[in-house]
Amino acid sequence: MQTIDRAMNVVNMLVSKSSENGLSITELSQECDLPIGSIHRVLKAMSKHGLIKQDEQSKRYGLGDIWMEYGLKMYDTLDYISIIRPELERLMHKVEESVFLYRPMGLESIIIERIDSERNPIRVYDQLGSRIPFHVGAANKVMLAYMPEKQAKKVIDTLVPEKEKIEFLEVLKDMNFKGYGISHSERTEGTSSVAAPILNFFGEVSGAISIGFVSFNLTPERLNILVKNVMETSQSMSAKLGYNGSEHTKAMNRSF
Repeated sequence: MQTIDRAMNVVNMLVSKSSENGLSITELSQECDLPIGSIHRVLKAMSKHGLIKQDEQSKRYGLGDIWMEYGLKMYDTLDYISIIRPELERLMHKVEESVFLYRPMGLESIIIERIDSERNPIRVYDQLGSRIPFHVGAANKVMLAYMPEKQAKKVIDTLVPEKEKIEFLEVLKDMNFKGYGISHSERTEGTSSVAAPILNFFGEVSGAISIGFVSFNLTPERLNILVKNVMETSQSMSAKLGYNGSEHTKAMNRSF
């Protein structure tokens, strides 16, 4: 049992540092509070089973590719929509606005689910299957804010004009710190959205939940209600996908 605890401690540490170039055995020894000899034995056993890997040049350790294999197999057994849709429906009934589910796809996101409120005759309409450039809208920006820095940087360098990058990065930093994003009239004049990220078991961005609404007569009190509900829903969705909240790196630990 002690060996398993130590191995999982190593795994959790490597996951939390996944945006870096791995950890040395000395760093793992310090972070896991284990003597070098003990951590060496744990790493040797984990390497044998492919749970970790060591870079030949830097000698630093990272997670083994087998985790991706396991994760994909587990993910394939989940009916994503059947798990998430009840949460979307609850959110729609609470706020009586249209709610959307986004998934990342390279330099774009795609809307894979939309639920409209029958009680609200004024709706924000975005078609299912719509692809949206990743630098536009609250849902996309909040996903970028929670992605590994290298992945986010690739999107930003490709899509965001150089003169707008500093301001754009400040927006992402604010979203990462607060846990949600707000967008006004970015895609359609007179409409707004609030969004929060959905994270999976590995702390990776799986998608985003968004509430779309018209901006006319929007009050600070109403906006606070929408933000509160979208955050609660995203946290519940993430928990259902196995996220326990331990892998997120707050803005002060990121370059943006």
